[in-house]
Amino acid sequence: QVQLVESGGGLVQAGGSMRLSCAASGSIFRINAMGWGRQAPGKQRELLATITSGGSTNYADSVKGRFTISRDNAKNTVYLQMNSLKPEDTAVYYCNADVTHVSRSTTSYWGQGTQVAVSS
Repeated sequence: QVQLVESGGGLVQAGGSMRLSCAASGSIFRINAMGWGRQAPGKQRELLATITSGGSTNYADSVKGRFTISRDNAKNTVYLQMNSLKPEDTAVYYCNADVTHVSRSTTSYWGQGTQVAVSS
């Protein structure tokens, strides 16, 4: 099993910045892609950004140019730097990791989420 623990959420004013972190632990041979998604009340979960083990990134149009995903492979940690935050960014943010276990099986995991609220 693998655990993903997010941190760094909270309340911020519109235009402000926030950095989320997510650390993975457990039965890990290798972490492949990692990413961040969010889910606002009454809406489906939206995938925001992904990063490969080699550092290649992709972003949803809604956050491109404002959010930056990065990772520290030595720490099995992924980050999301969020700038120019808007009230519509308010949501629960989840990290995701595509993990290859020691057994060489692969599983995709989601964290439990951290709340981000942006006030106008």
